[in-house]
Amino acid sequence: MFFYLSKLLAFLLTPIIWVFVLLIYSFITKLEARAKKARIVALILLYVCSNSFIVDECFRQYEPVTPDYDLMKTTYDGAIILGGIGSVDLRLNKIKFGSSADRLFQALPYYCNGRIKKIIFTSGSGSIEFPEKREALFVKKYLKSINIPDSVLIIESKSKNTYENAIFTKQILDSLHLNGNYLLVTSGYHMPRSMAVFKKAGYKNLTPYITDKVSGVRRYTFDHLIIPNQDALYSLQFLIHEWVGFLVYKIKGYA
Repeated sequence: MFFYLSKLLAFLLTPIIWVFVLLIYSFITKLEARAKKARIVALILLYVCSNSFIVDECFRQYEPVTPDYDLMKTTYDGAIILGGIGSVDLRLNKIKFGSSADRLFQALPYYCNGRIKKIIFTSGSGSIEFPEKREALFVKKYLKSINIPDSVLIIESKSKNTYENAIFTKQILDSLHLNGNYLLVTSGYHMPRSMAVFKKAGYKNLTPYITDKVSGVRRYTFDHLIIPNQDALYSLQFLIHEWVGFLVYKIKGYA
């Protein structure tokens, strides 16, 4: 039930949904004054949510800053890589990588350079409609196709969310008597919730490794400050979903 409610809540809090609700209301209300106000609020909401500078600052305040581990020589027992890195193509029977695939690709050099012993990928199906799209199984297929040996891979394919990522992965690690130091690899905006959940689940010696960070160097160019950007609107949707997710996890006692 919690899984379905979280999906519904994420949908209802999408900015573009509220813009459409306000516009629809403006057309069905019989009071012209209210209709005008609804359209104005819709336009303001759309502009603010698609302003690259404002959205960038929101991410900057939320995404943690960590040391550049790429410049270090520290070794780890493994990298726990959280899913959500693409979509599954059932017709071609393979994964199609998306923007968050940086989670996987930034970790691979650590294995190639001998800095991690295990690649631990955790992700089942987050889809209500297609529960058979277990992402981790298709990622395993991809990794084997580039000659990553089975002995290196630990795959968790039943989890539906971050909480289950932590719980189910720990069950596998405990069953294998693996209790070392690990990198936790996920997107910058997702790291605060992920670290809180994994620590609450009992992980020790866990180091956050941030990928595909949204906020970069602060920019003051005209297009970044003024012109609406559909990419900003798209990114903000993820951040709002993350804020809500973290709050719900706190209430549920997961983080």
